Amino acid sequence: MSIPDYMQCAEDHQTVLVVVQPVGIVPEDQFFRIYKRIASVNQVSIRDSQRLLYIRYRHHYPPENNEWGDFQTHRKVVGLIAVTTCASAKEWPQTSDRFHGQKEVFGSTLYDSRLLVFGLQGEIAEQARTDVAFYPAYDQCEDVEKRVEDFVESIFIVLESKRLDRATDKSGDKIPLLCVPFEKKDFVGLDTDSRHYKKRCQGRMRKHVGDLCLQAGMLQDALVHYHMAVELLRSVNDFLWLGAALEGLCSASVIYHYPGGTAGKSGGRKPSIAQAADAGKRHRPGALTANGISADTSSEIGRAKNCLSPEDIIEKYKEAISYYGKYKNAGVIELEACVKAVRVLAIQKRAMEASEFLQNAVYINLGQLSEEEKIQRYSILSELYDLIGFRRKSAFFKRVAAMQCVAPTIPEPGWRACYKLLLETLPGYTLSLDPKDFCKGTHRGWAAVQMRLLHELVYASRRMGNPGLSVRHLSFLLQTMLDFLSDQEKKEVTQSLENYTSKCPGGMEVLTLPDGLKLPPVPFTKLPIVRSVKLLNLPVILRPHKVKGLLGQNMATKSPFIYSPIIIHNRGEERGKKIEFQWVQGDVCEVQLMVYNPMPFELRVENMGLLTSGVEFESLPAALSLPAESGLYPVTLVGVPRTAGNITVNGYHTSVFGVNSDCLLESLPGVKTGGCTVEVVPGLPRLQLSTSLPRSANAIQPPSGEELSSCVSVQLFNGETQKLAITLENIGTEMLETLEVTSRTVNTKVCARQLDSRCRDGLVAPALALHHHFGEKLFGEFLSWDLDEALSHFPLKPSQVVTLTVNIKVKLDFSGQENLLQDLNDDGISVTGLPISSPLRQVLKPRSDSKQVGGESGKAEYSHIKTLEAILNFRYSGGAGHVEGYYRELSLGVHLDVEPSVLFTRVSTLPATSTRQCHLLLDVFNSTEHELTISAKSNQDLVLHASECQRMAIQVDKFDFDNIPEPDEERVRFTNPKLLQEERQHAQGCEINSKLDICWTIISFPRIPPFAHLPSVRMQCINRIDTAATGMFVFLAAQVLPVRRRGRLAIDRRSTGPALKPMRLIGTGHRSRSEVVRPGSDARPRDGDVQAVSFSVVFVLLLFFFGVVVGENPAVTRHLPQTSGSRPQRSSSAPAERASRWAAMFPPRCAPPR
Repeated sequence: MSIPDYMQCAEDHQTVLVVVQPVGIVPEDQFFRIYKRIASVNQVSIRDSQRLLYIRYRHHYPPENNEWGDFQTHRKVVGLIAVTTCASAKEWPQTSDRFHGQKEVFGSTLYDSRLLVFGLQGEIAEQARTDVAFYPAYDQCEDVEKRVEDFVESIFIVLESKRLDRATDKSGDKIPLLCVPFEKKDFVGLDTDSRHYKKRCQGRMRKHVGDLCLQAGMLQDALVHYHMAVELLRSVNDFLWLGAALEGLCSASVIYHYPGGTAGKSGGRKPSIAQAADAGKRHRPGALTANGISADTSSEIGRAKNCLSPEDIIEKYKEAISYYGKYKNAGVIELEACVKAVRVLAIQKRAMEASEFLQNAVYINLGQLSEEEKIQRYSILSELYDLIGFRRKSAFFKRVAAMQCVAPTIPEPGWRACYKLLLETLPGYTLSLDPKDFCKGTHRGWAAVQMRLLHELVYASRRMGNPGLSVRHLSFLLQTMLDFLSDQEKKEVTQSLENYTSKCPGGMEVLTLPDGLKLPPVPFTKLPIVRSVKLLNLPVILRPHKVKGLLGQNMATKSPFIYSPIIIHNRGEERGKKIEFQWVQGDVCEVQLMVYNPMPFELRVENMGLLTSGVEFESLPAALSLPAESGLYPVTLVGVPRTAGNITVNGYHTSVFGVNSDCLLESLPGVKTGGCTVEVVPGLPRLQLSTSLPRSANAIQPPSGEELSSCVSVQLFNGETQKLAITLENIGTEMLETLEVTSRTVNTKVCARQLDSRCRDGLVAPALALHHHFGEKLFGEFLSWDLDEALSHFPLKPSQVVTLTVNIKVKLDFSGQENLLQDLNDDGISVTGLPISSPLRQVLKPRSDSKQVGGESGKAEYSHIKTLEAILNFRYSGGAGHVEGYYRELSLGVHLDVEPSVLFTRVSTLPATSTRQCHLLLDVFNSTEHELTISAKSNQDLVLHASECQRMAIQVDKFDFDNIPEPDEERVRFTNPKLLQEERQHAQGCEINSKLDICWTIISFPRIPPFAHLPSVRMQCINRIDTAATGMFVFLAAQVLPVRRRGRLAIDRRSTGPALKPMRLIGTGHRSRSEVVRPGSDARPRDGDVQAVSFSVVFVLLLFFFGVVVGENPAVTRHLPQTSGSRPQRSSSAPAERASRWAAMFPPRCAPPR
């Protein structure tokens, strides 16, 4: 016997062998369909008996193995069932002859046979025959199982008769000698009458009867006969048959202890092969379970004294195998005995001893085996190793079997069989074809062996002619084994992958093999490696804002209950994934990835985009090239949401080396995400802003930290106005329906181009030298506009443009400071300015030692620049987003550098010829480097050169503030007094503005047209009157030119701001002058006071002489910078001539003498 049956197990010794074969031409699928129905009758309960007969079916059995039927009766073919197709009666004779020919192959051992004929109808089919069954079709054979049972019962009758015939042989009768095929020539010429020969014959017959008893279901009798055979054969050293008797004894004991069988999972059998036995139906009362031995083994052994214990079973197997090993021709028997012992040890969970039997089976020499037999042998060894838990050993033999399928000696290598066997080796090497299994922790298994196996899978799939499988396995190798590949191996693998993908690109589809195995896709999550994913907010100009106070806003996320047990478990998760900002439908959105290239060469990633869910999203693919081992590298992926709702970024897709990958964030180990779900609001319009002014090089930093869309810069003189044309273009797809414009001042500061010369000389502290000339307060907003013209073009369709004109008006203080004075000698006219105790006063030199104002040092004193910064906010909305209450904001920063223009260094009044008017005397200083012209309402123009001071006289009407309407009593009662005072002063300032109209013009300056209608340069009131509503700066004429007030007041403005001070009247007679009473000062009159009083008396007499009434004309004076020099004024009328004469009587104190 040269062909082993690797499916053998111990319980097969109690079965009878029946061969089922086709006769003639029978469709294969129909044959195996009938074969499965026949094989389902694997045990039959014998009538009038408590015994069961077990049947083992084979559809192919070598005839030479049938010759070993006397050695072990379960190897003898005792039944034959033939299946044939006969379409007509003419074919019946030929079919019958073929059936008889088939019987002759196993004729010497057959007990009975049957022929199943399909397709034949008529007289022949109607004949009643016991050995032939006729069926019209393969699907019309309902009684096949019944006929098989009858056939098995007939076999049992023959079997029982043979058992009884052999068991009842008289000892005196001559017992035939049973032989195996290779022994027949050895017994020729032996003495058949010797005692040794007779014992040999008796021992072999006892063993044979034991086999028959075991097949007939008489387990106890079989054990008795096996024990007797062992004693007889051991006495004559008949080792081959002694081993068979010991194996029979072990089989009977195994059947007794393990009625469920030892075959286990028949994974190595083909689906067409029936199971050896049904474990559930073979259970006997009092028998042991299939998982082990009963704890009460003594009682079981007491019932069957001849039954071996589980430990003795293995010992007897070892002894039997050692006897088989003495015979070269018994290699197949030895191998099958090892397999049976391993199965028993697997039930007993004795893996190490089972491995010893398998190791012995490996070295059994069976002679010249064919390649198919070698493949089968290694495959069975692999299954047996897997049965005892030796996974890696099992994988080793499975791989050997795979390599044997494509051995060089095979004319037609079986690459498909090789590939299938290689796939079966993967679990043994802890290798899975699912890349998700490699993201769950540390790497398991030997990487070198795994890479070798993957390379073999790639090669086998390529030889199979399936490049898609090659790409999938090579991609898996590169993805999972990247950390174990050397730099050279990485280059070789990637080159091979590019060669394969040039013919068959790799994708994310699931590949299904012919046997049903599915290969999952392999995304390249390591090419490149992603470390973090961050969803980016929209740019400042595109961010949507929600209108506050809308009914129903955020009602879905709010609840009147503090705690809700229903949804509390979801809130934390949603809060962790939801992002605070929003995206807008139709606008480009960005996601930033920090990537790393682990390859030793430049990595090219093509078609990289986002994977999203929730709303319709258009991903805009990108291509990037990462240098070798680049480190963390930022990559921004963009896309456009096409619908509104919640969108979730699930991952990204790439194309690397020709393989398209969809990488999900949940499968990326160690990736940091700040949330992946964001709300997409409905579409909003988009505005693009452009201006007529250049962009600012100075960055405006708002206190709130907001970002500006753009920033412009402009440089103006104090009092100058410039127009800023702002062009708004709707570059979106939604119509612009609403537009709101607001502004706010964010910063005012001063910078100096050149320090005062006295600061350089150390005479004045830098803080004092940098004290600006404009005052600390911005009087009103310096930006104004009119939206009516722009809104008339609304709604603004896409690609349409609207222009908005913004007026930039500089409205700072025009009053001078005390640091412009060269000396502070009072000339008899009360003036106000900085406090007399100011530190500046003590460091200024007398006028005789002072330098000319027109010099370089004088210019340095007025070179300070005031910086104003404001933000224009454009709030706009439209489209579906406007319906939902969303809008956008566009911010424009305006950086304004204001240079000083003209300064009023002295102000005083003189009476006019009319009691309703007076003359306002102003000392005007030109602090610019250009020639300018000063003009007033109903007055002549005054031309000032650079750094020149002149006095101008303006005849104005006196004011009556009593006519200004006062607020009602109820409003006075509930309004802040300070606010009421500011409103009253504002109203007075507006009244004064209507009387004065002072403006200046620089003729030679390019950007200022001569005598253009610029905003009037107004003088700031001393009492902090902010006239922002009218955009004018005014005198505190309420204190300068009142009609109904009595007494002369002097106003003192300190560095902290102007304030009214307590006065004392000094003088002789009814004429007096006012003086500021300083804290701690002496109230006694000084020499200067006496001189001032004398001058006042003379002045009043002169006025009285010329018919001017001064009783109702108090004077307000101010300490102003005193310089000398003047320019003659042109006179055109009598009032102007009188004003000039008064101006000549009191020359300006601000210009140095020429």
